[in-house]
Amino acid sequence: MARPDVKGDAARAFDVLKAGGAAILPMNVGYSLIGGSEAALKRIFDTKGRAPDKLNAMLGDDTLHREIHRIDSRGQEIVAAITQDYDLPLGAIAPGEMNHPILQKMTPGALAGSTRDGTVLMLLNAGAFHAEICRLSREQVHPLFGSSANRTLQGTKFRVEDIEPEIAEVADITIDHGLREYHLYAGSSTLLDLTTLKVIRFGACYELIADILKRHFGVALPPPPLPHLQGLIGSFWVHEGAPQ
Repeated sequence: MARPDVKGDAARAFDVLKAGGAAILPMNVGYSLIGGSEAALKRIFDTKGRAPDKLNAMLGDDTLHREIHRIDSRGQEIVAAITQDYDLPLGAIAPGEMNHPILQKMTPGALAGSTRDGTVLMLLNAGAFHAEICRLSREQVHPLFGSSANRTLQGTKFRVEDIEPEIAEVADITIDHGLREYHLYAGSSTLLDLTTLKVIRFGACYELIADILKRHFGVALPPPPLPHLQGLIGSFWVHEGAPQ
């Protein structure tokens, strides 16, 4: 069997997304179902059975994060420590620069379903495939939004074969890179509000992220409400309103 073709697979998926389709993509925090148009995002939303107040997350790299998220220097340092110094994934939430060219490419309906009160949730540093497709998104100025490839509240999927048939059918292309790296957490990325430092979702690498904030920034994040970080793998908590 040949080695994974990350660049080739990302290019194939991006072509589908840029044409307005939907794609199941391998992130290290689980498989994501991503749309390249308002129609694709609506199809994803309806099939997943999401509540009306649920939002889409943006795929973004460090460059897009710095250009779009409007946060102070401390917030930037926190993100850099988590995603660069310690090489961990993060769902970063912050006020967004809505005049950024990549957001201006979105239709009003797609933007309304992907932002709240001027904030943007961006998945950062979610593996090699994520980095490559984010590069294509940024360089070709085509926004990519979506959520996890599963029915709402049915749990993040870490293998393609575990994705529900109705979710799999939504995708115009599926990129299968096998079991995803952070499967032992049994949940997707940790979501952190960079303005308030409130944890919106306790997810992958949360105990590591909490340790970084405490040691380097003097910020004490709350303990997870369920004991999965004390040896019970699989427990996962989501605050009300967090994307699924």
